[in-house]
Amino acid sequence: MKDTVKNRQAAYALATTGIALLLWYFCFVLPGGNFWVKMAFSASTLAVVSLAAMGRERGRGLTATPRHVLIGTATAVALYFVFRVGGWLLPKILPFAAAEIPSVYALGQGTSLYVISFLLLFVTGPAEEIYWRGFLQKRLSERWGPAAGLVASTCIYALVHIWTYNLTLILAAFTVGLAWGLLYQTQKSLVPSIVSHSLWGFIIFVLFPVV
Repeated sequence: MKDTVKNRQAAYALATTGIALLLWYFCFVLPGGNFWVKMAFSASTLAVVSLAAMGRERGRGLTATPRHVLIGTATAVALYFVFRVGGWLLPKILPFAAAEIPSVYALGQGTSLYVISFLLLFVTGPAEEIYWRGFLQKRLSERWGPAAGLVASTCIYALVHIWTYNLTLILAAFTVGLAWGLLYQTQKSLVPSIVSHSLWGFIIFVLFPVV
C-alpha cells in the first residue's frame, strides 16, 4: 500500500514538471511583460501546486533555527564565489560563455533594483525551493531513494532552462540545484536552501553581479 502511494505521488510530481517547463517557456521565450515578475509568478504557481499536493505535510521542514539560517547564508556566499571564479574561468574554456553570461543579466534590464531585490528575497527564492526541493526532490527521493531523487530533480531543474538555449545558464542551474538539493537532503529542512537561494540571487543579481 505504501509503495502504491509513493508511486502515485512520484508520478504526480513528475507530471508537474510539465507545468514547470511551460512556465519557464513563458518566462524566457514569450515576449512581453517583466522578466522578474514573470519568474516570481511562475515560481509562486509551482509553490501553490506543491503546497496543495502536500496536504498535512506542508508545514514540515519549514521551522527555522539560527543554525539553518547560518548554514544557508554561508552556502549563499560560497556559491557566489564559485560563480565569481566561474565567470572569470568559463569564458577561457568555453568562449561562447563570454556572451551568454551578460545575456542572463539582460533579461531583466531596466527593472528597479528594489523590485528585483524584493522578488528574489521574498517570492522567487522561497517559492522555487518549496517546489524543486520541498516537493519534487522529496517525492522522487521517497520513491527512488535519496541519491536518485537528488540527481533526477537537479537534472530536471537544469533542463527546464533549455528554452534559453544558453548552455552557461543550464550549467549554472545544475550547479546551484545540486548544491541546494544536497543542502535540503543533509539538513532535512527547507530553511537552509530557501535562505541560500534567496540570498545568492540577491547577491549575484543585485549587489555584486559577475559581469
